[in-house]
Amino acid sequence: MPLTLASLVQHSALKLSVRAGEDRLDTPVRWAHVSELADPVPYMEGGELLLITAMKLDAEDPEEMRAYVRRLAAAGVVGIGFAVGVNYDAIPQALVEAARGEDLPLLEVPRRTPFLAISKAVSAALAADQYRAVTAGFEAQRELTRAALSAEGPAELLARLAAHVHGWAALYDTSGAVVAAAPDWAARRAARLTPDVERLRERPAPASAVVGGSDDRVELQSLGTGRRARGALAVGTGAPLGTAERYAVHSAVALLTLTTERSRALHDAESRLGAAVLRMLLAGEPEHAQAVAADLYGGLLEAPFRLVVVEPALPGTAQPEGLAAFADAVESAAARAGETLLVVPETGRLVVLAADGGAAVQAVAAHAEALEGRRGRDATGPEADELVIGLSAPAGPANAGAAFKQADQALAVARRRGRPLVEHEDLAAGSVLPLLADEAVRAFADGTLRALREHDATGRGDLVASLQAWLSRHGQWDAAAAELGVHRHTLRYRMRRVEEILGRSLDDPDVRMELWLALKATSTPT
Repeated sequence: MPLTLASLVQHSALKLSVRAGEDRLDTPVRWAHVSELADPVPYMEGGELLLITAMKLDAEDPEEMRAYVRRLAAAGVVGIGFAVGVNYDAIPQALVEAARGEDLPLLEVPRRTPFLAISKAVSAALAADQYRAVTAGFEAQRELTRAALSAEGPAELLARLAAHVHGWAALYDTSGAVVAAAPDWAARRAARLTPDVERLRERPAPASAVVGGSDDRVELQSLGTGRRARGALAVGTGAPLGTAERYAVHSAVALLTLTTERSRALHDAESRLGAAVLRMLLAGEPEHAQAVAADLYGGLLEAPFRLVVVEPALPGTAQPEGLAAFADAVESAAARAGETLLVVPETGRLVVLAADGGAAVQAVAAHAEALEGRRGRDATGPEADELVIGLSAPAGPANAGAAFKQADQALAVARRRGRPLVEHEDLAAGSVLPLLADEAVRAFADGTLRALREHDATGRGDLVASLQAWLSRHGQWDAAAAELGVHRHTLRYRMRRVEEILGRSLDDPDVRMELWLALKATSTPT
């Protein structure tokens, strides 16, 4: 409990009595100060109990006392302690009336109570209060540390912090999105502060800001030790933080920063592993990639995915901040959706492997849409901080090399067209398929597939339909088998028969491309 005037009045050894301002004795006292100056205001900070004997004051002059008390009240003095039996045998009525007029507490100090005793009492009470605050702060630090090491991690830490400050707390990621909040209702309140968090993120860490009004005062603290903030912490309370609460917030910032930096170190290690996995995929070694990183990326490497290639919109410009912000955005979107994501930074570009139709791919589209809107309003070309993006068609592990080429080609087209994003499927639609109606192409297709059709005509299997299903599903055995209504082992046998009959390997992407075009050509109406 903070020291108040009521605490001093109740101090049995001081023998103080109240002559004015009885209803304001719960005001906290920051210090006790002795001054006989006619105007001590320049030497006040606010929150002091001023101790006087009126040695240089005409305490019986009503006009002088009204002006004197008015100055003290305006300066934030919380009360006056008047020593009787020194210059005046009793407190002059003019001073009493002036104190009552300003509702400023006026305490009568008896002759036998020295000012030093009051100063010592104030100092001891403040020291005890500070000790309690520090002790409570250390206890909060221990409790928050245990919470940070628990299975719930940051979520439990926020819950404990909110309880300590008697308010709410929220954690933001690098994109300014709310990751967790406590209590649960605070998530909506915290989301409204995203613009403030984004402005804070633009300042070098560590940085802080105070937003909101007196009823909902919010402190924002950036997280991270580098030039770019790795996140932010919001703490909402109904009043400025006390010493114990301040200790708790500082402890939370330190713990969350440590967690963030540790996560960043793990993220960097994962990025190096991700780069190796990507190289294996592009080299046509999906089995090796899955064997090396099945625990980290297994789900991503088993389902259709998209490859994304991102570069600065203006050639020859290095925009590490823009690329980093883009990576943060897609990683945050994937994390919120519980998706696995592979992000590989290369010199002057980013390569991203993301689940087809997932939140990360949607974040890529949203980023491009925002750029389109900005360019439309400004009616100008790309700015120096803008990016250009190429997006492949859905692919599987066996088609990663082809997907990478698709994304690279789409990016080149996007740059030529001045577009922030081009999808490979947009390039294919309306361009290649009409060309397949050419008679020469049909002749090629018929010749390529003739042996398979002749085999199917004998009733010994349905190799053409099986090949089409397998290619359309990007080599995904289970998905293609389900479409055909057969067991995957049956489908594997059929694909081996296709290779035997054609004398060509389906592991060759050129072979798969030619067969797919042949299938499309024979299904294209003349």
